[in-house]
Amino acid sequence: MEIAISTGNLAPFGFCTRPLSSNFTGSSVSALGFVLPGGKRPAFTPRVRFCITKASVAVEDMVETRTALIRIGTRGSPLALAQAYETREKLIKSHPELAEEGAIQIVIIKTTGDKILSQPLADIGGKGLFTKEIDEALLNCDIDIAVHSMKDVPTYLPDKTILPCNLPREDVRDAFICLTAASLAELPAGSVVGTASLRRKSQLLNRCPSLKVLENFRGNVQTRLKKLNEGVVQATLLALAGLKRLNMTENVTSIMSIDDMLPAVAQGAIGIACRSQDEKMMKYLASLNHEDTRLAISCERAFLEKLEGSCRTPIAGYACRDEDGNCIFKALVASPDGTRVLETSRKGPYAFDDMIKMGVDAGEELLSRTGPAFFDQ
Repeated sequence: MEIAISTGNLAPFGFCTRPLSSNFTGSSVSALGFVLPGGKRPAFTPRVRFCITKASVAVEDMVETRTALIRIGTRGSPLALAQAYETREKLIKSHPELAEEGAIQIVIIKTTGDKILSQPLADIGGKGLFTKEIDEALLNCDIDIAVHSMKDVPTYLPDKTILPCNLPREDVRDAFICLTAASLAELPAGSVVGTASLRRKSQLLNRCPSLKVLENFRGNVQTRLKKLNEGVVQATLLALAGLKRLNMTENVTSIMSIDDMLPAVAQGAIGIACRSQDEKMMKYLASLNHEDTRLAISCERAFLEKLEGSCRTPIAGYACRDEDGNCIFKALVASPDGTRVLETSRKGPYAFDDMIKMGVDAGEELLSRTGPAFFDQ
């Protein structure tokens, strides 16, 4: 069952007549939301009698209703919904009682970040704009758990909420997508690359200063690929994790190495939050948590918090296990124009306290090397 909180327009996102493709075509949209990637539909489709709007919440009155055991809050983009469905499937697999029809609801919440696409995120409040309304729904008990892309989650959490669960991390690398060149290095001088990420822009210009960047290249994956097909830009960079979750890897021209494009803090990771006093939800989420991912994300976010990073500052960080089981943490900060890129790395035990210390130490080092004016550019 899906209900919607200020869902907005859920028009089809596919564009099958163009060279780049999407599995979210017109046939993959139901009256209550998107089906799973690859055309799979939710386990059931409830009938709707009418819709009552109260404040910003649209609640569907079901002909046959039952109280859901878990209401999952999520943004309404195809990628966000894919992540919510992934969460639902893992819950059902771990807890058979949740397989009953109506036991889990998907609640779509339209965030400020989804509504305002004409301005850079930094100008309208930063990444918290993709989580604020979902957090409010959680605190108001409109939902029981909230599914987030971890790279959208601020380093602070609202009072009375916790984020105890990370699902297994997807591939953290960035994908290069272009219709005319096989790699970033093959793009002719003056080519325009579209990205809304200062992290990608700074690293790209540092390595290829002859290229141009179209900033505020915002929108969901399908929208960005559509703009690329229309010639608005010659190339773009997208998170490989999102393309994998959408079953859209056929659009990838090449995959950028970690050395060429260090990922965003927490890229490729899904986080699930609940109310701090909700022991029932905490128990459910504990069964889904992937501890290796949680520790890596904690290290990266400790680094980001130390820098007080924002959408105005190009910051990248990635923690992972090496072949000996230790943690390797790589991090950088950069000037937006890419003329200055400062990097550092750490190695230590793959354990929570040690990894938090590595993240904090790396942040302190880069702060001392940059000086306060560096982050005011």
